[in-house]
Amino acid sequence: MTDEMKALIGFQQGELDAVALYTAMAKVTKDEEMKQTLTKMAADEGKHARILKEYTGTVLKPKSTMKNFVVPLYRMFGKKPLFKLMAKFEYDSTDKYQPYIDKYPNIAEIAADETRHGNLLIDMMCK
Repeated sequence: MTDEMKALIGFQQGELDAVALYTAMAKVTKDEEMKQTLTKMAADEGKHARILKEYTGTVLKPKSTMKNFVVPLYRMFGKKPLFKLMAKFEYDSTDKYQPYIDKYPNIAEIAADETRHGNLLIDMMCK
């Protein structure tokens, strides 16, 4: 397996894990607007995973590690520190996708969504 394919599979796994994470976060928040935003972000991440699956041809399942770690932190510390960290992960993902955009054009859409997700998390953190 090439390094490029390993990277794409890693991205695909990350997107699937993000679906599980944002879905779990939406279930525990009491704020209806935040719940809707997190649910939409989960749907976006699912779309990203499907796009990447077209490139990898690999069927993966979400891992619950991140979800099982983040949701209790959310309950203990609230959204501000957690959303700041999650936004950083979204922005970092944008950067990681950049080298693949020319060869895999649909990745540009994913990268743009990751930046938007980071912005949404910062916005929710400040409310």
